[in-house]
Amino acid sequence: MVDQERKRLTGGCQCGAVRYELLAAPHHVSVCHCRMCQKASGGPIMAFARVKKEELRWSRGTPAAFRSSSLVERHFCSACGTPLTYNFIERPNISVTACSLDDPEVVRPVLQYCVDRKLSWFASIGGLPGKHTDEFITPDLAARFVSHQQPDHET
Repeated sequence: MVDQERKRLTGGCQCGAVRYELLAAPHHVSVCHCRMCQKASGGPIMAFARVKKEELRWSRGTPAAFRSSSLVERHFCSACGTPLTYNFIERPNISVTACSLDDPEVVRPVLQYCVDRKLSWFASIGGLPGKHTDEFITPDLAARFVSHQQPDHET
C-alpha cells in the first residue's frame, strides 16, 4: 500500500507478524532466476525492489535472518516463512521482495539476473491455459473459506 500522507510504500509477511515501510521509492526493480532465489522462494524467480539500507524501516516485529552465502543475508518471517529481503551485506542497498509489498503493482522489474539459470519451462508460462479464481473455487468452497493472511495494509 502507498501511504498517501507520507508517500511511503509498506509491506510485510503473510501472517502480519513482520511489517516494514520504505522511506523512499525503490531505485531498481529486478527478478532473479538463480538457484538460491529459486530455493528461497520455492518458485522459478524472485522479484526484488531495491532501496538504500537506511530507507527500510521495520514497523512491526523483527525478521529472522538466514545467511544464504558468504555475501548475502536474507530476512524472512520466522512465524510464517515469508521471504522479505535480499541483503548483499557489503553493499549500501537492500532489496525487499516485490510481492511482499502491500501493492506489488507499484513496482515493475526492469532487469533479469542469472538468465542462464532460467528454468526451461519458464518462458512458456504465458502460453498456458488459465483459469480465474471463480472457475476453480466453487461457491461451496468459497462459503467455507477463511483467510488467515494479513490484509494488504497496516492493522
